[in-house]
Amino acid sequence: MNATDNQKDAQNRTILQKIARRAMLMRGLQPEFSPQALAELAKIRAPAKASSDMQARDLRDLLWCSIDNDDSEDLDQLSVAEELSEGRTRIRVAVADVDALVKKDSAIDRDAQHNTTSVYTAAQIFPMLPLKLSTNLTSLNLNEDRLALVVEMVIGPDGSLQDSDVYRAVVRNHAKLAYNSVAAWLEGEVDELPAIAAIDGLAENLILQDRAAQKMKTLRHAQGALSLETIEAKPVFEGDRISDLQSEEQNRAKEIIEDFMIAANGVTVRYLASRNIPSIRRVVRIPRRWDRIVEIAAGHAFKLPKNPNARKLEMFLTMMKAADPLRFPDLSLAVIKLLGNGEYVAELPGEEATGHFGLAVKDYTHSTAPNRRYPDLITQRLLKAAIEKRPIPYSLDELDFLAENCTKKEDIVTKVERQVGKSAAALLLESRIGERFESMVTGASEKGTWVRLLDIPVEGMLKSGFKGIDVGDQITVELIFVDVEQGFIDFKRV
Repeated sequence: MNATDNQKDAQNRTILQKIARRAMLMRGLQPEFSPQALAELAKIRAPAKASSDMQARDLRDLLWCSIDNDDSEDLDQLSVAEELSEGRTRIRVAVADVDALVKKDSAIDRDAQHNTTSVYTAAQIFPMLPLKLSTNLTSLNLNEDRLALVVEMVIGPDGSLQDSDVYRAVVRNHAKLAYNSVAAWLEGEVDELPAIAAIDGLAENLILQDRAAQKMKTLRHAQGALSLETIEAKPVFEGDRISDLQSEEQNRAKEIIEDFMIAANGVTVRYLASRNIPSIRRVVRIPRRWDRIVEIAAGHAFKLPKNPNARKLEMFLTMMKAADPLRFPDLSLAVIKLLGNGEYVAELPGEEATGHFGLAVKDYTHSTAPNRRYPDLITQRLLKAAIEKRPIPYSLDELDFLAENCTKKEDIVTKVERQVGKSAAALLLESRIGERFESMVTGASEKGTWVRLLDIPVEGMLKSGFKGIDVGDQITVELIFVDVEQGFIDFKRV
């Protein structure tokens, strides 16, 4: 390796940061907060003592904890469980009251509405809200009293939702935990975690949360929720040099949060509907390319019905995961691409809900991450109006516009994140041009054909040899070209 290579290695992170900012600007996103938002931010001080809010229940003594990524500082939700009689469990999910400090139509709110979500690129996070808020004043930080909206659910012994409520509360995070270490503890790979052992009763509470979540998950999948599992590639840096791409895998701790959030989002949208208040729902429509999903299943000797059927598809996915767990994420990715993207839709109470095909639910919204996603902040404002019996802060026309904007911006943000991810992968693969890899076709349209490598979590474009292949096919490819700046990774079929 010569001096130029060493210098380039040392600049990997800087190169990716510049690429990320340029990609955001080219697609109409804001990598920086506006002067107006920053001026407004400077005037925001710590909120008045949360315990002085007379409308909020004082739930600070419950064994609340957060479970998130190792490096997460914007803590949106806490959870706690309580054992009830007859095998039932009370689950409470506390969601940060971001609206307490980020008011509708403020300069900070307008900035958040512009990007609509935090942008998580390979080298830098561009937060939806300034860090003073999202990682401090509106984050459910360790040992801090915070205002929150609590979704309370009673879960039956079979994992079914038996009762629910939504209300405002003051909460306190007693333990900041991370997915991977909690999963290792739950699965018996480690005997003790200091953060858990330090709080009396927390270990038992987490086991209770895990037990309830597993029951909820089992019931969801029995009802047709899809067992989809993709590989998220995260760059690993040694200093500022990218050294590897690491796969992020599903685990028991992630499943606790996933199942609680899915249930809480359903409770939220039904709570609004019961009070005759519109909502922004998260929908995944009936898949347009069901015929191709049927073909893929047939290739594995499984017959799916002609018309879309989530339960039958779940049976196929469960069978495939058991048969080949290592390759299952690649099959999952192919199915996800064929299912189509999720979108946000404003809906009036009483309207026939489109539903979420992948989750096999009719009532679904996004409400549990208001520091990171704008639709969740909108939902929070609607919820607070419902709880406090105030006029709702949005007209239906506004909600229609915001839902469309959030869908559009989410697609743009995904493209930016993918582009920077591909630039990171291109940096890693620059020296491997001419090598051959096993891959799976993940996209096939007039715009081009894409493949994902099976051994390295990298996706690229197939430049030749794509005739007669479709999503889900496995082929051997050769790396022929990379462009770090553009995030291009090109292959040819061998």
